[in-house]
Amino acid sequence: MPPSSNRSSRTGLHAVASTSAGGSRRRIDAGGTRLRLRALAVMGHGSARIARAAGVGDQAIQKLTRGDVKTVSPHLRDAIAAVYDAWWDKRAPERTRAERAAATAARRRAAAGNWCAGAGLDDDQLDTPGYRPTHGWRPARGTGVATSVRPPRRPARMGLGA
Repeated sequence: MPPSSNRSSRTGLHAVASTSAGGSRRRIDAGGTRLRLRALAVMGHGSARIARAAGVGDQAIQKLTRGDVKTVSPHLRDAIAAVYDAWWDKRAPERTRAERAAATAARRRAAAGNWCAGAGLDDDQLDTPGYRPTHGWRPARGTGVATSVRPPRRPARMGLGA
């Protein structure tokens, strides 16, 4: 499975308008971002690890993963897609007791939620609002252990939507 930057989903974003006090801003349906985060959890990547790599707060990752957020900014979507591209087929490191505990907790959440691994996602449909994977949770070993990802430059605000 090639990285998202080479996928048609990367260019086939479905934008939605979100009105705020400042007017209308281009927003992206959060479904594809949520599925990417859940696929990373299948591989043992916890929200804190993903948040550090994406340069966002842990709570933002948790809200997205739970499905509490309906839209995201293009910048946030791209930051998470970059982490996903690097780690979709890589296990989280488990060198320390804390890393092992975080990876185990992430995998348990993924199994309990029946979340699909990256290999089971349809790249052409991933960013289509309403897309649901045809497969649920399955154990995944990946192709190796993930390395660190350098966080992107953080703008003043990487917005979550309603």
